[in-house]
Amino acid sequence: MREYGDRMREYGDRMREYCERMREYGDRMREYGDKMREYGHRMREYDSKTLTEEKRDSIFEKLNDAKHFIGWMVEIISPHSISTNMLRRAKVNLNTLSHDCAIRLIQRVLDRGVNVKEIYVDTVGDPAKYQTKLKELFPEIDITVAAKADANYEIVGAASICAKVARDKAVKRWIFNEGIEMEDSDYGSGYPGDPNTKKFLTNYMDKVFGFPSFVRFSWSTADKLIEKHCVNVRWEDDDEEENESVKNTPSVMSFFTKNDDSHLERHKFFKERCLISVDKL
Repeated sequence: MREYGDRMREYGDRMREYCERMREYGDRMREYGDKMREYGHRMREYDSKTLTEEKRDSIFEKLNDAKHFIGWMVEIISPHSISTNMLRRAKVNLNTLSHDCAIRLIQRVLDRGVNVKEIYVDTVGDPAKYQTKLKELFPEIDITVAAKADANYEIVGAASICAKVARDKAVKRWIFNEGIEMEDSDYGSGYPGDPNTKKFLTNYMDKVFGFPSFVRFSWSTADKLIEKHCVNVRWEDDDEEENESVKNTPSVMSFFTKNDDSHLERHKFFKERCLISVDKL
């Protein structure tokens, strides 16, 4: 019985030690909760697009200091990559590029073993369709896609600040493939109404090649400037395509004749790449 009593006392000591650890853990969790609520109240007041650069950097440093309980990750898509996708024959629009980027980020977090329960996303395009798209890919996760989510959800506001700070740093440290060296790296906000942005676009526009790869050619402002100030280029196959289109234009009477069901329309793969059948080399 004494041996049994000693074991029970030992067991009781271990239980007390375990309870103390749990209380300590609970205190830490409450501390983390208070910090998260504090960050949340701050984030609710902030919109990364309206904050000054200094204020964004200050908030970003605080988020970085709290990395023991909050993490962040960004994916930067270059202007050249966006232009290439949006202007190629099989075009990929900006919404799809943004969606694919978000999907890659989510998958990367899951691949690292993070137990993701909820996801909040600031919409690009129709929020209902975007949410359905994400839900089909990640059915086990509770996903919310909403307009102005950065203003209504604290965690999205924090993410928008991380994205904006990362973007600003990438722009400031940009190395031009064209060998351009700038004394003043203030390109402005990137919006057409910004005088610094206008100045950069005007000073670094080539009459033949347009802008450096730093500028997104699919941007309507850049496109209008190229059309207005650059040399008009006309390719030889433009005339061929026009002549071919006129030659192949059906007459009005053809709409009243019986259709040839044996004719099959060519697949868009061949159309987009201007591929035609040949019988002689």
